[in-house]
Amino acid sequence: MKFVSACPQLSRNSLHLIHHVNWKTLLSANRLGQKSTSPESYRSAFEQDYDRIIFSHPFRRLQDKTQVHPLPEHDFVHTRLTHSLEVSSVGRSLGKMVGKVILERHPELNKDFSLFDFGAIVAAASLAHDLGNPPFGHAGEDALSDFFLAHSEWKEKMSEPEWTDLTKFEGNAQGFRILNQNEYGMKLTCATLGAFTKYPCPAYFPSRDKLRKSQKKFGFFQSEKIIFSDVATQLELIPSSGAWSRHPLAFLVEAADDVCYSIIDLEDGCRLGLVSFEETVELLAPILKDKLDRKKLAGDQSLNKKLGTLRALTIGELINACSTFFLDHEKNIIDGKFDAALVDLCEFSEALKKITAVSIQKIYRAREVVEIEATGHEVLPGLLGEFVIAGDLLRKKDRSRKYNNLALLFPPEISKAIVESENEYGMLRQVIDFISGLTDRHALSLFRKIKGISY
Repeated sequence: MKFVSACPQLSRNSLHLIHHVNWKTLLSANRLGQKSTSPESYRSAFEQDYDRIIFSHPFRRLQDKTQVHPLPEHDFVHTRLTHSLEVSSVGRSLGKMVGKVILERHPELNKDFSLFDFGAIVAAASLAHDLGNPPFGHAGEDALSDFFLAHSEWKEKMSEPEWTDLTKFEGNAQGFRILNQNEYGMKLTCATLGAFTKYPCPAYFPSRDKLRKSQKKFGFFQSEKIIFSDVATQLELIPSSGAWSRHPLAFLVEAADDVCYSIIDLEDGCRLGLVSFEETVELLAPILKDKLDRKKLAGDQSLNKKLGTLRALTIGELINACSTFFLDHEKNIIDGKFDAALVDLCEFSEALKKITAVSIQKIYRAREVVEIEATGHEVLPGLLGEFVIAGDLLRKKDRSRKYNNLALLFPPEISKAIVESENEYGMLRQVIDFISGLTDRHALSLFRKIKGISY
């Protein structure tokens, strides 16, 4: 496959902005707002990032947030927590595999970095990639956005970019916001924040190029625009008409996520009986090729063992394919000329497209998935409708017994931030932080209680 025909090109207007970026800058261990400190002898700054994320409260909440099957009743179906751990594991392998070759190509980096640094950055960013997801998954994102589309009275109280943030809730941007909130104290390195940001552009972006994968969504709200700009400056990311080029390692984070949800969602679908084992094998066969041992699969092994073997072999092949493609196009990636998903262009892209098509038809549209997503469209706007009023009155210090009581349900740090917010946009961001941070079950329970359905 030729790179020129497969990859979207930069627009003519941005060509003059291209400058050479180097790996040493992209691997910056600096933390915004903190003085540089000597690294620990047994733990790098990037390993510290991983530890800070995994022990954080937002990460812990992922144990009860939807992956594919909302509010799972089966202990073998993945949640956002298990998914994030798996993506991080794949990301570490991708980072180390790529890092080993990059260090061979650029021997001057060996003085300051090892392949484990590449692995740790990708692992940490992958671990955090779903932190901003609201209850009920992507349906929850749409539900939060739809609320403001239906309440346009707020539009006149803020700028157009701020309004665009509210009407296009994005889990990636919420994740970047969470990582940079002082209350969680994560203070990650610029390298990890850069690798985390798959969409280095804002929601309000009139010159958006839809052919560029990095501009398909957005990665930060107006409230964090300055923070991301500072990160991009530290890393020397390439600016282009209000956006930036991706950090190269963000492609590996994206690939780790794509690999996991493609293969593991199929595995979950097979375990739930939504996709037959025979069809699962045939979907994976083009990736496994001669590594597929049909005679062994025909034996009396348990379904769990068979699926486990298939999954491990398939993910291994995809890691090799994605890292090879990345390394083949390293220069174009680091210079900002490459802007596509690795899985869309690697040698197994057609097989992955077929898996995705089957997953959409048989797994993502399964009745139980659709029913619970419909619940999210009722629960989240219902919660927002009440807590937005409570937040507004709290900020204005207006008295209302009902909404004063609701305001008491805000965490103390949210209440404090609402009272101190300078405008309606700032207040609404805090309310959205509260609602989007709820777990699936907490959101459902709170909705029932404030609506008088249960107590």
